[in-house]
Amino acid sequence: MTDSPRPSLTPPPDAAQPVRHPDAPAPGKAIEPHYEHCFACGPAQPHGLHLSSRAGEGVEVFAEFTVGTAHQGAPGLAHGGVLVTAMDDALGTLNWLLHTTSVTARLETDFRAPVPVDSTLYLHTWAEAVVGRKIYCRGEARLGAPDGPLALTARALFIQVTLDHFVNHGRPEDIKAVIENPDLIKRTRAFEVNP
Repeated sequence: MTDSPRPSLTPPPDAAQPVRHPDAPAPGKAIEPHYEHCFACGPAQPHGLHLSSRAGEGVEVFAEFTVGTAHQGAPGLAHGGVLVTAMDDALGTLNWLLHTTSVTARLETDFRAPVPVDSTLYLHTWAEAVVGRKIYCRGEARLGAPDGPLALTARALFIQVTLDHFVNHGRPEDIKAVIENPDLIKRTRAFEVNP
């Protein structure tokens, strides 16, 4: 077995600036969860993060969540994987502003400070560049306030996919439930990537 080279998180010099889609939510508007059972943003997950997001200017998103008891790693502190999950979801929410569907190809995080249980984490994510199907993004998370102490930074690469990606790889009973819900179909079709 050979190791594939990791995709770069640095956009190439010829990368295009990301462009906010004309139908994207207006700056300041809340962005709906992409799926009700998503661990990060879904309202149907009793121990999920219940991340709430809103559109910023350009191609940026602001999100927040409060660390609960179920999100602990060490006693009284958020699990690092939970923090990465929150960042991944906030970065993925940029899709709403680009009006595309993409998946995480690579995510690199740096932990800057411990995050206590019962604290609120404020996340800010933005798209830096687009090259073909690749979307280069960055993010940061701060404790207690949007300008609070820096807790986490991230760089990511997302790859645009069609909805078939989820149909072909998702658990069949979950895919069937979504397909049978006309409201979800209408919402997801709005973001389908045109080949």
